[in-house]
Amino acid sequence: MAYKVGMVSLGCPKNQMDAELMLGRLRDAGVELTAESGLADVVIVNTCGFIEDAKKESIENILEFAQLKKEGQIKKIIVTGCMAERYKDELVRELPECDAVLGLGANGDIAEVVEAVLRGDRVNRFPDKGCWSLDGRRLQTTPEFFAYLRIGDGCSNRCAYCAIPLIRGPLRSRGMDAVVEEARALAAGGVRELTLVAQDTTLYGADWDGRSHLPQLLERLCEIDGLHWIRLLYCYPEHIDDRLLDVIAAQPKIAKYMDIPVQHASGKVLAAMNRPGDAATLKKQIRRIREKVPGIVLRTTVMTGFPGEGKKEFAELCEFVKEMRFERLGCFAFSPEEGTPAARMPGQLEEKEKQRRRDIVLQEQSLIADRYNRSRVGKSLEVLVESYDRYAECWFGRSEADAPEIDCKVFFPAKRGEVRPGDFVRIRITDVLDWDLMGELDSGN
Repeated sequence: MAYKVGMVSLGCPKNQMDAELMLGRLRDAGVELTAESGLADVVIVNTCGFIEDAKKESIENILEFAQLKKEGQIKKIIVTGCMAERYKDELVRELPECDAVLGLGANGDIAEVVEAVLRGDRVNRFPDKGCWSLDGRRLQTTPEFFAYLRIGDGCSNRCAYCAIPLIRGPLRSRGMDAVVEEARALAAGGVRELTLVAQDTTLYGADWDGRSHLPQLLERLCEIDGLHWIRLLYCYPEHIDDRLLDVIAAQPKIAKYMDIPVQHASGKVLAAMNRPGDAATLKKQIRRIREKVPGIVLRTTVMTGFPGEGKKEFAELCEFVKEMRFERLGCFAFSPEEGTPAARMPGQLEEKEKQRRRDIVLQEQSLIADRYNRSRVGKSLEVLVESYDRYAECWFGRSEADAPEIDCKVFFPAKRGEVRPGDFVRIRITDVLDWDLMGELDSGN
């Protein structure tokens, strides 16, 4: 029986890694895949269930495909991912339009489940999360020159606001040889930039013997021919040691960029979050990172409106953001997630106040980011060419200071055939456009 399968994957790059492994299973089973999900016979919705907005997006996607199913445009709907794992009973009970709901441990059964639903079976499977192997042949969904590389899954940090340990379980690091082998295969296929992801990349290997093996992994990845940038996301500040910083500073292939989610600066709020430190210790750590790796670009995330965050604690956060001058910063209003300690804490703030505080932080950060971007005008930056924007009639790419899909772009004109996606070029920055940069090919190209 000939049929087409499409997938919509929502949420973070870690969820995207699950999607790529499932697509790899389907491809290896001989299933015809289509990028046009609305034209597929079977649609897989790989959901996110991390915060309220993500859950709403997941439900909206499921209901949109349910309408297409009702109209006869698609035949079957399969729901996978974090929301399926977290709200299995509710999804099975309240969304009868779904022909299958699979927990994370059932991801490896995806090809079999597609066949089953096409036979008319209804499938609901929720085995242990550890049944889902993090290794295997994946179908890369990013451009051929860039890929994410998952080095672990789950988390053992137990932050009071976070549902990830409930959804994905404790830290599970992938074997180093398997990670390096996958990176080597990606590089052989044309990948020039690898972005390492896990719930906490700095704890890679800590589930083996209690210590981080990230520095050793990075050194092995830097030996792979073809890789130009290796980028780190999700590095918790309390786990960043001199050994890691020395490797980052010494290895030219490692992008001088680090994502360090601090979440807050008030010691009182951090303690309530079940996170270590306070403003003084965070400032000391950040200064140490900048001293050990000169020129490093730091991205962070902070949260406003956590239970018990009074005016004093919020003011401390604002002062911290102003003083530390992160080149990149995201801010989120606290979302009380079912099953987490924070959802039951006293001192919950009104949604309007949480959002007001978030806007204040982002307004301050916009000034910091604009000053940083304007400091780059006149400089020549190495840029990874991503694509051509036919509306702006120019090319765009990213500098070493910019992670894919979340940071700034660099726009520049070039003649036909002068550049192509995946090239590294030198761009002299001439102007700032909102959050992005404008430039021109350096005469040295």
